Amino acid sequence: MYEQISHSLLNDILNQIKPDIYEEDLRHFYTRLGANFYAIHGLFEQLYGKRADFEKQALRLVETMARKYIKRPDELKELDIAREKDYNWFLSQKWVGMALYANGFADNLKGMKEHLHYFQELGVNMVHIMPIMKCPEGRSDGGYAVSDFRMIDERIGSLDDLKSLSESMRTRDILLALDVVLNHTSDEHEWAQKARQGDPTYQDYYYTFETRNIPDMFEESMLEVFPETSPGNFTWDEEMQRWVMTVFNNYQWDLNYNNPAVFIEMLDVILYWANQGADILRLDAVAFLWKKLGSTCQNEYEAHLILQLLKDCCQVTAPGVLFIAEAIVAPSEVTKYFGEDAVIAKECEIAYNATFMALLWDAVATKNAKLLNQGIKSLPVKLERATWLNYVRCHDDIGLGFDDYDIAQAEYNPQSHRKFLIDYLTGKFEHSHARGLPFAENFKTGDARISGSLASLVGLEYALKNDDQPAQKDAVKIILLLHSMILSFGGIPLLYYGDEIGTVNDDSYLEDLNKMDDNRWVHRPHINWQKADLRNTPDTVEYEIFSALKKMISVRKDVEAFADFNNRELIDVGNPNLFVFNRYNREKYNDQVLVVANFNGSPQKLALSDVMPLSQFRDCQFLDLYSRRQPETYNGTLVVPGFSFYWLTSI
Repeated sequence: MYEQISHSLLNDILNQIKPDIYEEDLRHFYTRLGANFYAIHGLFEQLYGKRADFEKQALRLVETMARKYIKRPDELKELDIAREKDYNWFLSQKWVGMALYANGFADNLKGMKEHLHYFQELGVNMVHIMPIMKCPEGRSDGGYAVSDFRMIDERIGSLDDLKSLSESMRTRDILLALDVVLNHTSDEHEWAQKARQGDPTYQDYYYTFETRNIPDMFEESMLEVFPETSPGNFTWDEEMQRWVMTVFNNYQWDLNYNNPAVFIEMLDVILYWANQGADILRLDAVAFLWKKLGSTCQNEYEAHLILQLLKDCCQVTAPGVLFIAEAIVAPSEVTKYFGEDAVIAKECEIAYNATFMALLWDAVATKNAKLLNQGIKSLPVKLERATWLNYVRCHDDIGLGFDDYDIAQAEYNPQSHRKFLIDYLTGKFEHSHARGLPFAENFKTGDARISGSLASLVGLEYALKNDDQPAQKDAVKIILLLHSMILSFGGIPLLYYGDEIGTVNDDSYLEDLNKMDDNRWVHRPHINWQKADLRNTPDTVEYEIFSALKKMISVRKDVEAFADFNNRELIDVGNPNLFVFNRYNREKYNDQVLVVANFNGSPQKLALSDVMPLSQFRDCQFLDLYSRRQPETYNGTLVVPGFSFYWLTSI
C-alpha cells in the first residue's frame, strides 16, 4: 500500500471521528498517529482486510486510541515525551526488578505502599506485581483466569489503591509493571457469560463449535500444555451446548483474534492499564495468540503481527510504556518476540531469558558450566533496542527447555541428562540437597518441570533443618553466585520476592482446596515480616543474603559496562567449571569488566593467558568490583574460590 493512500484513508477516518474526540487537544496524538498510521493500517489490513466490516473496525481502532489518549493523565503524557527523547532509557544498568504477588508480599496494595522503603533499601526500582485483575474465587490459575479486565480483585485492593501506589512509586523513581492476560479469559467473564447465553457476537469472541469435527482437526497438530491435569485443548460447555477452545485449563477460554473486535477490546485493556500508571505491561502467553488449523497454534506469524500492531498503537497513545513478552519458547523463537529485521523492538522491548535461567540451573546441578557455555553460544543475538529479563526464579516452574543439540555438544545424552536434572532438583539424586517438586509430570515419557523456591532448590532448606553449617554456607554462596549472573549478564535482572532473605518452600498451599493440586504454590510465599526484619541482624541467613545482594545491586548500578547494548563477549577457557564473559562500554574502550563464575564447590584455576586477548587485562593487576579486593593469582593463574564469582577490572 502506498503511503499516500494510507494518509488518505486516515483523513477519511478522522473526518468520521466523533465530536467528543476531535474537540479535544490531540496535538501529540495526531503527530504520532500520522507517523505510525502507515504501519498500523498495513498490519490491520493484513490481519482483517478481507472482512466486510474492515473500514468500520479501522474507525473503531482509531477512536479507541484517541479516547484513551484523552483520558491519559497529564503527568503520564509528560513522561511519554521525556522517554521519547531518551529512547534507550530502559537499557541502563540502573534498573533492577523484583516480581511478587501483592497479597503474598504485603497482604494487599495498601500494604505494598507501606513497604516501598524495602525496595529502596535493597536497590530495587522496578516492581512487577503479578496478576491483580478480578478473577474467580477458586479456579483462577493464580490470577491468570480474568473475569473482569478493568477491575482489581477486591482481595488485593481497589483502583484507588493502585493509583495511590503508582503515584508513590513514581515519586520514588520505581517503575510499575503489571500483567495483561491476552490469550484467554475466565469462563466467568462477561463475554463468556454472554456467549453461554447464545449471543453470536460474543461466541465469536472465542473459538466455539457445535460438533467435534473442527476441534478434532485442531487436536491433530496442537500440543497439550498441561497433559496430566488438563488434557486436550477443548471443553464441552453444557449451557452453551458448544465446544470451546481451552488450551490452558477448562475454565480459561481462548480469545479469537481472527475477530478484529477482540483485538480492539484487548488494545483498549492495555491502554486502560497504561493510564492507571503502569510503566511496563507483561503480555501473558503471547506465543498462543493465533490459532490455525494444521499448526501447533504456537509462534504463528500472525501472533507476531498482532504484537506489532499492539506496539504501534501503544506508541501513538502511550509511547512511554514498555511491553514484556511472556514467551517461554525455544531460543530460536524467543528473539522473534522483539521483532525481526529491525533495530528497535517492533513487538516487545523486553523478553524473558528462560534459556539462561534453565542453563544456570543445569550448572548448579552438574557443578560445571559445560552446557551453560554451549547453550549461551546458541542464544540468538537480540535487537539493539531491546533487552532481556534475566531471572533465577519466578512464580512459574522451571522448564528444561534447552536444545538437544546443545546437550549433546556438552557430551551428555539428552534423555538421560534431563532425567538426571529432574532427579537432582527434586532431591532424588544421591548427595543432592535440593528440595524441588516435580510439576506437570508425564509418566509416559518421564518428562517433568520443577517447582520450588530458590533457597530450597540450592539446599538451604535442607541445611537449616539439619543444622548442616557447611551445606548452609554453600547454599548461600550459590544464591549469591546465581544473582551475580543475572546482575551482570546484560539486561534487566528480575529478583523474585523472598529470595533476597532465603525464603524456603511453603507447604501451606496443601491446606487450600483451590491450590493443593498445583505445587507451583510452594514457591509463591507469604512474606513473614518478622523473618524479613532479620535482614538487619548480623549472623543470620537473612542478613547475609540481603546485605550481599544490596551491595551487589549498588555496584551494578555504577558500572556502565553492565548497560545492555549487545556489549557482551563470551570467552572460551580451558576449565569446564568456569563461565567467563567480558562486558565492555562501547563508548569507552578501556571500560571493561571480566565476569568469572565458578559453579564447582572446589577452587578453580583460570589461566590469564586465556583472557589476554582482551587488551585491557594484559600485563595488569585486577580489582574485584564487588569485594573491592584484588583476587588471588599465582604464576599467571587466577584462583577462583568454590561457588564464587568475580567482577574484575584492571588497576
